[in-house]
Amino acid sequence: MKIKNIKSKKLFSDAKKLMPGGVNSPVRSFKAVGGIPHFIAKGDGPFIFDEDNNKFLDFTCSWGPLILGHNNKIVKDSIKEVIEFGTSFGTPTKRENILAELIIEAVESIDKIRFVNSGTEATMSAVRLARGFTGKDLIIKFEGCYHGHADLFLSNAGSGLATFDQPSSPGVPQSVVDSTITLDFNNIKQVENAFKKYKNKIAAVIVEPITGNMSVIKPKNDFINGLRELCTKNNSLLIFDEVMTGFRVKHGGAQELLSVKPDLTTLGKVIGGGLPVGAYGGRKEIMSFIAPEGPVYQAGTLSGNPISMSAGIATLKQLKNDKVYSHLKEISKYLSDGLKNISEMHSYPLIVNEYCSMIGIFCTDNTINSFKDITKTCIDNYNMLHRYFLDNLIYFPPSAYEALFLSTEIKHHHIDHVLDTFQKFCIEQKN
Repeated sequence: MKIKNIKSKKLFSDAKKLMPGGVNSPVRSFKAVGGIPHFIAKGDGPFIFDEDNNKFLDFTCSWGPLILGHNNKIVKDSIKEVIEFGTSFGTPTKRENILAELIIEAVESIDKIRFVNSGTEATMSAVRLARGFTGKDLIIKFEGCYHGHADLFLSNAGSGLATFDQPSSPGVPQSVVDSTITLDFNNIKQVENAFKKYKNKIAAVIVEPITGNMSVIKPKNDFINGLRELCTKNNSLLIFDEVMTGFRVKHGGAQELLSVKPDLTTLGKVIGGGLPVGAYGGRKEIMSFIAPEGPVYQAGTLSGNPISMSAGIATLKQLKNDKVYSHLKEISKYLSDGLKNISEMHSYPLIVNEYCSMIGIFCTDNTINSFKDITKTCIDNYNMLHRYFLDNLIYFPPSAYEALFLSTEIKHHHIDHVLDTFQKFCIEQKN
């Protein structure tokens, strides 16, 4: 099936004259998968509609926040209500209290919280706080885990174990990443060795407990628990980056699912109901180091703005219903099991990792435990699959490194369409 994209093609051509690469975030350009990005005009339920009026079944959900689907009436009405009284004040508002209470009630590890404007701001601030609280400088992160585009996170591991990183983007000073150590996800032995090598120097370990930006990779049984033990033993903080997983894989986040309690947690995506927002929170004694209560400075003119707070409140109140997560879990398993069964039937190389409404698809037979396991073949095959699905009006993330996100609006018959399409794809590949 060949879909039309005349208007999108023209808009993309115009956009490239106005913005770098024609986009405001690189993955939107479709450079990774090939082709022209579709300019979206509207969303409704499980669907997005482009400027050429193509109707796609959406598995990006605005990269995660739209867990209730597009144009949710309750969320939309809450936004309409708040903008009747203004859009921004730069002062405290009642809605900040309400959203904070909803988050603290849901996430056991959070006693106090600070709202910011993005996931990047949240992780930057959490790392600064960890350094200020511990009096140490070094940070451990893991290759393939995405924590935003702050300088300290844009680094690659050095050539040896637990060596200092190299900048992975021009504009990032070596001096900034000299305090960052990048290790392999799911390799607890490397972390143990790093703590031995840099004794009493590591402020924190930051990790996506379930990854979303090298697609979905599950932690090994000993990995997350091992991080908790090592941080406790060495008086370092464990930071869970739950910008993607928070309120998505479970009401209390990945930490509830994995039964591991971090010292600090970063949040975003879902807590804004589709509007820009981020947050970080943790134990009271740690959060008390944040200004104006403590010495660690962090501020934001538009932090806690009433529109994002209102959308977040409307979203999280709906997520208190247990039926939401039971549906998401069931429908995610239905999709992942279906893809696995079809791939086995047709001997098509496919690994599917699923965690309640987050799904990772790897077009390979190889075991996937870390970033290094994602091969070029895996990526090339995903790109081919992506184009096939797009031509059949199914919108998967335009990068093999991104997770699929499901919304409550996705039903069994929608999944059946995906599975039928995948079956046809496998048959065509055979032939």
